[in-house]
Amino acid sequence: MMGMIGKKVGMTQIFTEDGEAVPVTVLEVGPCTVTELRTETRDGYKAVQLGFGTQKESRMARPFLGQFKKRNLTPSRFVREFRVDDLEGLEVGQSLKVDMFEKGKYVDVVGVTKGRGFAGVVKRYGFTGGKATHGTTTHKQPGSIGSSAYPSRVIKGKRLPGRMGTARYSAKNLEVVAIDAEQNVLMVRGAVPGPTRGLVLIHKRKD
Repeated sequence: MMGMIGKKVGMTQIFTEDGEAVPVTVLEVGPCTVTELRTETRDGYKAVQLGFGTQKESRMARPFLGQFKKRNLTPSRFVREFRVDDLEGLEVGQSLKVDMFEKGKYVDVVGVTKGRGFAGVVKRYGFTGGKATHGTTTHKQPGSIGSSAYPSRVIKGKRLPGRMGTARYSAKNLEVVAIDAEQNVLMVRGAVPGPTRGLVLIHKRKD
């Protein structure tokens, strides 16, 4: 497994040679810098740590900044790890670009969904609610939430009102429709989680 860090630009549509309109999400992917390599002998697992974007030194914690200065690297705003099976061909300071992906292949895109704030059960879980007739006062209430006799309590995990969104979500098996290496742009079929300019992780799928 290997991937890269990027940002969601927005959605649009492109037309195939057959004239079919395909909804796509445009992602700004990379370039990402290899900031650290995790080895099995030292760390117990194999992974590559990537940095994306730039960050002012004054806005970074000193221990975190020391990692970049030790390797003479420009501080990155976002740092994430990706598990790999083999570290061959990877070295600290190497720059990875969007051309590592292939058109027609499939990827998984991980992001954080939009925050919707405090929401009731009708909006949050799609409950039907009460009747919309004259005199009804339970339009958007969940109804009975517990048992009266046994066990006389609300069961754990009951779907109730609460904060909606701002959760990590993975959109799997998205087809790579187009790649623009000069613009660092990757287009995938369908929608991906998160708002515009939201951070996303693009993982290659194993064949």
